[in-house]
Amino acid sequence: MTPIAVTGATGNLGGRVARRLADAGHAQVLLVRDPSRAPDLPGASVAAAEFADRDAVRRALDGVATVLMVSASESADRVDRHRAFVDAAVDAGVGHLVYVSFAGAAADATFTLARDHHATERHVEASGLAFTFLRDNLYADFLPGMVGEDDVLRGPAGDGRVAAVAQDDIADAATAVLTDPGAHVGRTYDLTGPEALTLHEVAAVLSEAAGRTITYHAETVEEAYRSRASYGAPDWQVDAWVSTYTAIANGEMARVSDAVPTLTGHPATSLAELLRRRDR
Repeated sequence: MTPIAVTGATGNLGGRVARRLADAGHAQVLLVRDPSRAPDLPGASVAAAEFADRDAVRRALDGVATVLMVSASESADRVDRHRAFVDAAVDAGVGHLVYVSFAGAAADATFTLARDHHATERHVEASGLAFTFLRDNLYADFLPGMVGEDDVLRGPAGDGRVAAVAQDDIADAATAVLTDPGAHVGRTYDLTGPEALTLHEVAAVLSEAAGRTITYHAETVEEAYRSRASYGAPDWQVDAWVSTYTAIANGEMARVSDAVPTLTGHPATSLAELLRRRDR
């Protein structure tokens, strides 16, 4: 059986996909930076390969037909690292690359990191590889962590809406594509939750789940930069944090898609249901 390659298997999304493939009996190669952190899964081998190490990636992907490319960790040089990985996949003779992108990926996207995803998508297209793009909305799983210690969710999102998606739904969709890649060549799927919520509504759902009052404060952009200055992060990172919210304000994360139910055969998970599952 030709193995499927999965990157990011030590992380939240890649790990979910790797476990699903293992449960279904698929052979796979897990590309990780630190093999000691790789999950121990039946039918899986492990290869140490950082995205930017083109030779290591090429060796790891030798004999692999289909690859899940979970986007690299955020960094100033992420696009360069992505391009190196894609070029190595071409060198290795990979047949199909499934890339985890982001909602609204475009050269002029408000969310700065969505521009990185656009640049990566264009490089994949130019590479000649067969591809599928999975454009995830904001992770619903991360919304509780965006609440401050004072139970206030802050950001310059105004009354914009976000169709946040559960990571388990993304993993189910990715697994469906990886196990039948020929049916998805050249396709782009927007992976979203079943509804688009304002952050006021998100705060209400979080309040219900937590049993305490959580509120949303619609910061101005200036307030947002000031409130995040204390973290000492580089300018590009702060721009990314703030533009997450301004992209919501501009309506760039509001579209609800039917891709999750179409690909997985089950309804997309609402934020309320996700929180109920976590509390069980």
